[in-house]
Amino acid sequence: QVRLVGSGGGSVHPGGSLRLACAAYGFTIERYSMTWYRQAPGKDRELVATISVAGGNTDYGDPVKGRFIISRDNAKHTVYLQMNNLQPEDTALYFCKAHGAGRPTYWGQGTQVTVTS
Repeated sequence: QVRLVGSGGGSVHPGGSLRLACAAYGFTIERYSMTWYRQAPGKDRELVATISVAGGNTDYGDPVKGRFIISRDNAKHTVYLQMNNLQPEDTALYFCKAHGAGRPTYWGQGTQVTVTS
């Protein structure tokens, strides 16, 4: 069964860190770009970070630049999101997407991140 499974979410205090993971099952991510999105209640979905197939190119949404780092391990079929200096405005459901030209798009089911004092 093809699926993306997110993990690593939780509840932290402001200034804390979390590392999210998104693991692929039923397909390999080697030929897919991978992107993390987030969506907070009542808000639009927001692009957080994206990484190219080989990992050489990354891009980040403005609110997370300098705090979040996206990486990938193709051998483990997993993409990661290291989130540092988390703030309450980072509270959201985080989910990943696998996408590539001429390939089907797969969405993960999401992992909740809550930042609260």
